[in-house]
Amino acid sequence: LLFLNQLQKDLEEVKELLAKATRKRLHDVLMTEKHKLELEIKNQPPPKPKDAAEEEKSSLGGYTVKINNYGWDQSDKFIKIYISLNGVQKLPAENVQVNFTERSFDLLVKNLNGKNYTMTFNNLLKPISVEGSSRKIKTDMVLVMCRKKWEEKWECLTQVEKESKEKEKAAYDTSDPSEGLMNLLKKMYAEGDDEMKRTINKAWVESREKQSKGDIPMDI
Repeated sequence: LLFLNQLQKDLEEVKELLAKATRKRLHDVLMTEKHKLELEIKNQPPPKPKDAAEEEKSSLGGYTVKINNYGWDQSDKFIKIYISLNGVQKLPAENVQVNFTERSFDLLVKNLNGKNYTMTFNNLLKPISVEGSSRKIKTDMVLVMCRKKWEEKWECLTQVEKESKEKEKAAYDTSDPSEGLMNLLKKMYAEGDDEMKRTINKAWVESREKQSKGDIPMDI
């Protein structure tokens, strides 16, 4: 709002100068500036009603941080996600919100030390009961309790995680043992540090030398 007021004052002054300008070059420069200011004012977002703006400021003060670190466990009935947040127990209970659907949940923690924290899990591995799920606030921790729809063991949290594991397993589970070993070496090389890369390169060179001498019949 303050910025918009400044633009409007600038535009008024440019109009005053235009009325006094007698030189064509100066007149053209001022006209260009006038158009620029008018366009900038037009593109400014409309001001929010004061009460709505104040409400948003008080509910979501500071900036928002996406939570990536968590731990999880399970019982026969629940999937339990543990999120560490220092001082969370000091917040009003309504500042810690979790919305559940059958295959997802999202957590919002508002105004914790001047920041907001969010975490979203989509495509949960199996359905959960929305009514039976809840959250608990503990010392420096939020515990999200997802009630399993069926009492069975989950191998991971999300469908994406499961598909990723299956692809990884398929890469090594081949009928040709040397192909599986090759895939494993490629993965180790791609993810390894410089020391790991040097070690794999050395092993590769040595294996090729032995193969060329006939010591190793299999190409690894």
